[in-house]
Amino acid sequence: MEAKVGYSFLGKTGVKVSNICLGTMTFGTTDKGPMGLFFSNPKQTDEAASHKIMDRYVELGGNFIDTANIYSYGNSEKIIGTWLKKKERDDIILATKVRFPMDMAKLTNGNGLSRRHIIESCEASLERLQTDYIDLYQAHMWDNATPVDETLRAFDDLVRSGKIRYYGYSNVCGWQLQKIVETAKHMNLSPCVTLQQQYSLLRRDSELEAFMVCQNEGIGVLPWSPLKGGMLTGKFKREETPDPAGSRAGYMAAKKSEGKTTFSNWDEFNNDDNYWKLIDIIKKIAEKKGKSVAQVAVRWLIQQETVSSVIIGCTSLQQLEDNMGASTGWELSNEEMKELSDAAPLNKPYPYDMIWGWAQSTRNNAFARSNKLP
Repeated sequence: MEAKVGYSFLGKTGVKVSNICLGTMTFGTTDKGPMGLFFSNPKQTDEAASHKIMDRYVELGGNFIDTANIYSYGNSEKIIGTWLKKKERDDIILATKVRFPMDMAKLTNGNGLSRRHIIESCEASLERLQTDYIDLYQAHMWDNATPVDETLRAFDDLVRSGKIRYYGYSNVCGWQLQKIVETAKHMNLSPCVTLQQQYSLLRRDSELEAFMVCQNEGIGVLPWSPLKGGMLTGKFKREETPDPAGSRAGYMAAKKSEGKTTFSNWDEFNNDDNYWKLIDIIKKIAEKKGKSVAQVAVRWLIQQETVSSVIIGCTSLQQLEDNMGASTGWELSNEEMKELSDAAPLNKPYPYDMIWGWAQSTRNNAFARSNKLP
């Protein structure tokens, strides 16, 4: 049975996107350049396979594709560009990113979020993507070296020139996102419309601050790594280290200490009783619903109030179709949502334990925009 997707607004814009976005970090050859560990995968897909994945994604109703200039060092964008050239451009909401160095020989100014680097990177991405505009241009991470007003002015100029439609941010903390919002307001610039953040049942940290900003400011959340590198697929067994050639979890397990907090850390999860209890609960709900473990994990994200679209990556049509099966046609009940959330509790250190605990028990005002707390 063919999946049909649901659609959501992209933050507070009037643009609608499929609630599952196709992530393309696995498109093209990689393991080259200064960021090989973080922007590589054990199973990259070549151009032909990538085109088949995008074709099928669109057939299933998807209209939102996310990439970055750094993904396979431009090859992901090039692959999308050759595919997009044969399609109706206006049917696709296309997102890419800027921030990281593409060439270590040009590291001096070929890095960060300076006006110079943003504009040069945008021009290069447009050329690789074979298009004259980008729907969503995202800062891949905060840049301590560049004043935020310089960055936002560059994004605003690109919006006004028609080269990008909107801009968003990725991988920032709460105070940074609020500063972005307030600076744009103060300078009367185009607003930040999305936040792309690692978010899953196993990575809920952003609920503490960043997503509260999103809720209050109408910024749409785009979760990446919704399955935590395969750790929420239910395919692994305790004490059986995943194959490095078969999954990101296995790939990172072989790397041991590198990238532990960013990507899946097999040793950490293998020794965590709570992780295996969570997997058992997801499996129970999946069996009851007639769905896969991965579909339940993705569905939990889709039903989060601040989420606009969940970014899924895949290296095969089978993975794509399974993930797309989470999009529409069924829901998790309130009880099931709570059971999953309770099984993967958000740690609330001080002062959050007070802010969201007894001190607010009688202060929930339905008319206040910030009344909803995790």
